[in-house]
Amino acid sequence: MEIIGQLIDFILHLDRHLGHLIQQFGFWTYFILFFIIFLETGFVVTPFLPGDSLLFAAGAFAAIGALNPLALFIVLAAAAVLGDTVNYWIGHFVGPRVFYKERSRFFRREYLDRTHEFYEKYGAETIIIARFVPIIRTFAPFVAGIGRMNYARFLSYNVIGGLLWVALFVFGGYFFGNVPFIKRNFSLVIITIILISLMPALHEFWRQKRKKKLIPESKRSVPLSLELRESGDDFKKD
Repeated sequence: MEIIGQLIDFILHLDRHLGHLIQQFGFWTYFILFFIIFLETGFVVTPFLPGDSLLFAAGAFAAIGALNPLALFIVLAAAAVLGDTVNYWIGHFVGPRVFYKERSRFFRREYLDRTHEFYEKYGAETIIIARFVPIIRTFAPFVAGIGRMNYARFLSYNVIGGLLWVALFVFGGYFFGNVPFIKRNFSLVIITIILISLMPALHEFWRQKRKKKLIPESKRSVPLSLELRESGDDFKKD
């Protein structure tokens, strides 16, 4: 519980903690930020790490000269693209075996189900759209790997989505993070960013809860990995 409390404190007071990181580690802060974003996008066991809020806070520090905005954008965009790439290949090689059972020791099935619903709704463009939805962002490339999405197609969406995501929040923080009102209420702004980011996922979760009530239990028992394998041909068209 102490670790969870520390993580919540870190997220809610990103401005203070990020400032301490920059003072203590200087140039190495870029590598620390790279590592956090890489983990948040690259592994399905770390969807709880800060993403949108961290990018925004880093952009705000770039605005006051503590970080170089161009270097920050390049480093974090590389982390986002590389993270999704690693996640794709983990799903490609490991995913079907891990998620064939309803219960998994390491992952929550509901997150994967939710991501699968995004694919059904948005198709391969989910790789781009999911960048802006916490949790779904972490599971989308994993599901693409399980479904054997054509890698060239995945990579193109991955790069586009990664660049858009990092640019929006880093430069959003760069241009607006030091506006007096935002600076005085930075923790509130971070909470607002998190809540807005979660709204699509919460809406989808609520919609699926209603939908499941209308679906007989017998029709819900098909393993998700099998569903993805059967729908994999849609991913491979290009």
